[in-house]
Amino acid sequence: MRPDTSADSVDHIAEAERLERTAGLYPEDAEQLLLQAAAHLELAGARERASKLYDLLLAASPAVPLERPDLVKALKAANLWEYGHEAEARANLDGVRLAAPRAAAPWVIAAEAYEAHDDLEAAHQTFSEGAQRLLSAEPPAEKDLQPLLVGRHRVRRLMGSEHDEWDRLAQERHAGPVPLDELHDPKRIWSLGSNNPEELQAEISRLHAELGAYRAALSRPFPVAVLHWPADELSELTDSYPTLADEYPSHEAHLAAIESALRELAASGTQNIGIVSATVPSYEAFAASEGASPADTELLPLYATTLAARGRAVAWPPTSTEDCWCGSGRAYGECHGVI
Repeated sequence: MRPDTSADSVDHIAEAERLERTAGLYPEDAEQLLLQAAAHLELAGARERASKLYDLLLAASPAVPLERPDLVKALKAANLWEYGHEAEARANLDGVRLAAPRAAAPWVIAAEAYEAHDDLEAAHQTFSEGAQRLLSAEPPAEKDLQPLLVGRHRVRRLMGSEHDEWDRLAQERHAGPVPLDELHDPKRIWSLGSNNPEELQAEISRLHAELGAYRAALSRPFPVAVLHWPADELSELTDSYPTLADEYPSHEAHLAAIESALRELAASGTQNIGIVSATVPSYEAFAASEGASPADTELLPLYATTLAARGRAVAWPPTSTEDCWCGSGRAYGECHGVI
């Protein structure tokens, strides 16, 4: 959960404060917005203020539970360790590991916190536990496995361990221009400290190649998002704004149109496609912030893009055995994923 802008191109304190104010206006998005605010505070070196935001999130009302509490705890722990609270950080990391989250991000953040402070054994164990957890889930969350396998490969290279099956799997799935063995070679860091211009130039060329791959991957910071109205929300929307009934003649037609649009985007080569779920109160608040009427159909795609920018998009497509995005409770392959 890190801002995409660099430290020298933005006032991180001002941006954090702006995000905090926005979270007050959009409480349904407060978790994502406050996590971004905390990241800006960390970049500004205001780590104690960032910890207070993490604590604020973790102390949220039981009536509004966090969507990703383990992610918040992992981020809090990593931040604590960075400004000298090692014992508390380790206790929090232990809690994350015991919770055994199914998502990859908390495991990666926890493992990288250990790695950053030279506890390679704990980092290796955490990467391995996370990978095992995702593989043993029902259904297995294999599509989220790669960050754990790559981090585990890096740590094992630093430890001088022989490759195992997971290391080979990480390399097979690696799409970057530089092989993982070369990318994670501990000797590469020595080249950056060399006085030999040829060695330095060779390392700079490798770094340029890697940076090009990362920039290509980040060329779309937010998903191309399609707006999804759950049945009860769509009914409330068209009752409140009857002119939108032409846009949404029925919920079944709405769901079919979403799947069709997503498939057309994928067929055109569009990457990073997602779905954002809408609510009437959120949409009305967005319309008010834009000084527009919720009945204006031109506002709908802008609302979808804004939700995606706040981190509300869910990646499409799910695997055939995962729950369908429509909320039917059936597997995607038996619902809207039927070919």
